[in-house]
Amino acid sequence: MLKQRIITAAILLPIALIGFFLLDGLAFALFIGVVVILGGWEWARLAGFSGQFARIGYALVVALLLVALYRLPSLTPWLLSISVVWWLIATALVLGYPGSQRHWGGRIGSLVIGLLILLPAWQALVVLKQWPQGNWLIVAVMALVWAADIGAYFSGKTFGRRKLAPQVSPGKSWEGLIGGLVTSLLITLGVGLYQSWSPRALVLALLGAALVVVISVVGDLTESMFKRSSGIKDSSQLLPGHGGVMDRIDSLTAAVPLFTVLLWLAGWGAW
Repeated sequence: MLKQRIITAAILLPIALIGFFLLDGLAFALFIGVVVILGGWEWARLAGFSGQFARIGYALVVALLLVALYRLPSLTPWLLSISVVWWLIATALVLGYPGSQRHWGGRIGSLVIGLLILLPAWQALVVLKQWPQGNWLIVAVMALVWAADIGAYFSGKTFGRRKLAPQVSPGKSWEGLIGGLVTSLLITLGVGLYQSWSPRALVLALLGAALVVVISVVGDLTESMFKRSSGIKDSSQLLPGHGGVMDRIDSLTAAVPLFTVLLWLAGWGAW
């Protein structure tokens, strides 16, 4: 398993770096779009559709909606605003699981939820890419999430006692959440001091980082909730040793839209 993970990571990392740093405009949108479409194919299974015909059909719907969003950039503020509201709702659904299942709307409602997860994440990345220092903004949000994951793993393994969401993901603990949050905040603080941010900017950055990290955990738990409901361990086996695409991007689907909205509120860029 470890060998598979290393080989897969060694192949995917340069592809990801090329896509993020060397592609622009339509090419970048297509690059991210492929990832999101594969995520859609996996999500249909989490929603209860095991047949390939239905899963491919849902992936095609995701693809068509991405084309529409690319051609209608004026929808961006609406989509990302809806995304923020959705993740607040998702937090309540995670905390209320398994009783919250009755609010999902069955299999069709679960497909709609998949769109609320996938489409804003794609749109937010496309927006970030167009803003000043777009490449580094994308690296920044991913670094926040990955640092939180690493910090949560080690702190949870060492100090984990109180379960965060035992009905959804028994392995996660409050101690892990706090450790991941502290790790990301320390990195943010270090960057802010190195860049000589003003006290106000530093405080806002720390608050924003905390919100992004917390919502990234909700993204992770939301996919775990649907996997548990479906009795599925991994979203697919597309990535040997890593599971599926959704297993790799679940935290980012929540973090990236909120990160983008917070930067917009701070005046970093325009829609």
